[in-house]
Amino acid sequence: MRRAFYEFYYRVVPSLATDVAIYLEDGLEEMVEEHVKPTTTIDVSHDNDYLSVAFDFQGIDEDEIQEVLQSLREKRKYHRLNSGRFLSLEDESYQQMEAIFDILDVRKKEVGKQMAVPLYRGMQIYEAMGSAQNEHNKFSRTFRDLLHEIVNQEDTSYPLPTNLNAELREYQVTGFEWMKSLGKYHLGGVLADDMGLGKTLQAITYIASTIEENPDMKPVLIVTPASLLYNWSSEFEKFAPDIPVTVIHGTSQIRLELIQKIEPGHVYLISYPSLRQDEQEFLTTRFQTIILDEAQAIKNYNTKASQAVRALKTTNVFALSGTPLENSIDELWTMFQTIMPGFFPSLRKFKELSHERVAQMIRPFLMRRLKRDVVKELPDKIETNLYSELTEPQKTIYLAYLEKIQQELAAKDGNDQENRIKLLAGLTRLRQICCDPALFVENYDGGSGKLVQLFDTIQTARESGKRILIFSQFTSMLQIMKTQAEDAGYRYFYMDGGTPSKSRMDLVNAFNAGDADLFFISLKAGGTGLNLTGADTVILYDLWWNPAVEEQAASRAHRIGQKNVVQVIRMITKGTIEEKIYNLQKQKQALMDALIQPGEQMLHRLTTEEIKEILTLS
Repeated sequence: MRRAFYEFYYRVVPSLATDVAIYLEDGLEEMVEEHVKPTTTIDVSHDNDYLSVAFDFQGIDEDEIQEVLQSLREKRKYHRLNSGRFLSLEDESYQQMEAIFDILDVRKKEVGKQMAVPLYRGMQIYEAMGSAQNEHNKFSRTFRDLLHEIVNQEDTSYPLPTNLNAELREYQVTGFEWMKSLGKYHLGGVLADDMGLGKTLQAITYIASTIEENPDMKPVLIVTPASLLYNWSSEFEKFAPDIPVTVIHGTSQIRLELIQKIEPGHVYLISYPSLRQDEQEFLTTRFQTIILDEAQAIKNYNTKASQAVRALKTTNVFALSGTPLENSIDELWTMFQTIMPGFFPSLRKFKELSHERVAQMIRPFLMRRLKRDVVKELPDKIETNLYSELTEPQKTIYLAYLEKIQQELAAKDGNDQENRIKLLAGLTRLRQICCDPALFVENYDGGSGKLVQLFDTIQTARESGKRILIFSQFTSMLQIMKTQAEDAGYRYFYMDGGTPSKSRMDLVNAFNAGDADLFFISLKAGGTGLNLTGADTVILYDLWWNPAVEEQAASRAHRIGQKNVVQVIRMITKGTIEEKIYNLQKQKQALMDALIQPGEQMLHRLTTEEIKEILTLS
């Protein structure tokens, strides 16, 4: 009956009045209340923690406002006031309020005259309110600044941290400033740059800047695949050596002791598997920022790793991923549910959104640049060092062989030439252990940190559409890689010194034609002469000590005819002779003049004392 009365007084009477004179008894002419002024006010909390959304209705008793809001939440067309009059809720200003409730997915019991909502809802609420300030919509100056900074990031500039040992390219500065703009308002986002564009450096720059501004801030946690833990540590040493960094790794007892000692202003690194195991230990710790590296690792909402990440307490979260969407749009929902819980509606409602609407919603919070987008800023070859760590069984074997060689050194048996040969043989054996002890230890099954990292890197590269050359001096190592590639279902080509010349050209042509994404090549077979411009990524699995040899390997892809930027990844096992020889190369640039021939000539140019230094314990 009420609905019929409302329709009569709100629609029928006004429509009749256009043609005839309408006379109503006293009181009936104002059955529809027309003197109420609804207002929605948006402000940002003083500490940039949340949005304050306030609803007011001038002309309605204070104690009736809550009931009007409940009617809006229930999507009614009208509300019957205590006076008996009808308040129409069909006007645009009321519909905007209703839209806000929809966006926030507010439950009935949560409806109130003033609500605190996450800052990242600001853009959606702004759009729901018609993107304009008027007598019904009031935006505080702080809220307008927030919107401007998120939408017009190119207009915002932040100084680079003074303690950064790096020259950032223009697009990397833009990425850093984007992170700062979001971080200022305790927001997060997804840095989805193409592989090789320096996501790690941009994140380190952001962390260095926040710590420089507030040295006593809450700690920073970086969660990463286990194979990249020490790569991150090395990147901090290189770019921001003043920042204290701790790797939470090892046995559960060791990790527990490290977690209990977490301090403000420090950076902590942990792997996804360790975080999953230590989830309960972090419940009392709050972080300033969490960085999720290779964030596709948490793409499945119900996995324990994903749940463990969402259980962490933090001010904001940034995800780094060159492949934020691999198989299903559900993965994007999970990622945003992790970095900004509630940003999207429920998964069921999310799937009903158009792709255009989803793209519009995430645009301020996802930054992605491809190599082709920034090619003018890039060299035509990007070189990256990727650090890994020995597994515990691998480390045991490495240290045992190192001690054996050192004992032989101390004994001084034989002449200098014999000792030199022993030293070089020892170097080769230690290098093999860094690759995988299974190369010569029968029935070894203790794993290889570098091999795990290699296939993590291959997976990430393939997901980004990269085509990859993998070089190793040891054909037996290439055989191990082949087996693992087959187990993973990867198509590949293979070439070593025993591959006939005619077959080599057939393999090269097939690879360049796109028949497979992986090409395993030995140094002897692929060091010179091959044109593999179908590849854009070169992985040097084991060091050759001679930069000229590395250059020749990279030149298989980086040569005339190559249309893409080539990324060269040098894999180094941390804390081993690989790291020492690489550092020696950097320190002794004068050696380069002698290193103009491929092969192992560099080792014969090193003095016995230098070889002994390489073989000393770190």
